[in-house]
Amino acid sequence: MSQYLVLTAMGADRTGSVSELTKLASKCGCNIIDSRMAIFGLEFSLIMLLNGSAKAINQIENKLPAVAVKLELTTMMKRTSGYKKREFTHHYQVDYAGIDQPGLLKAVTAFFATRNIDLSSLKSEIDPVTNQMRATILIALTEDTSIAQLESDYFELCEQVDVQGCIKKVNSNLI
Repeated sequence: MSQYLVLTAMGADRTGSVSELTKLASKCGCNIIDSRMAIFGLEFSLIMLLNGSAKAINQIENKLPAVAVKLELTTMMKRTSGYKKREFTHHYQVDYAGIDQPGLLKAVTAFFATRNIDLSSLKSEIDPVTNQMRATILIALTEDTSIAQLESDYFELCEQVDVQGCIKKVNSNLI
């Protein structure tokens, strides 16, 4: 029976770190089901969802600490269950941009949380010279969600927090 492990690694952005971690997963007999990597300042962060036999998962759990020390990475692992396929029928990209202010990202994420809308992806960045913030959020909605009402409410929020925003339909493979 397949088992699942979420592996998170953070450390200095050095060439080859991601390659070493993916090589370890492969050597242990694990499949990389999903992964995300990002650079933050001079640091990188990698999250992978792995699956494999109990032996493969045990093996990577035992071998990762030594590899992490060698690569000077902070790592964390957590066993989890497999993908829970959800019946989403509509996929959207939500964007906003404006002058950054404390609580802006909190207000936008709370907007979706209060409507029980899960975020599939979130990327935000601030231009340090202009203090302009841009964010892109990917969401997936069920058939019973009114996109017209959601857009209306979202544009109202954007007006309240003084940013420009839009919601557009996207291909489901972006989610």
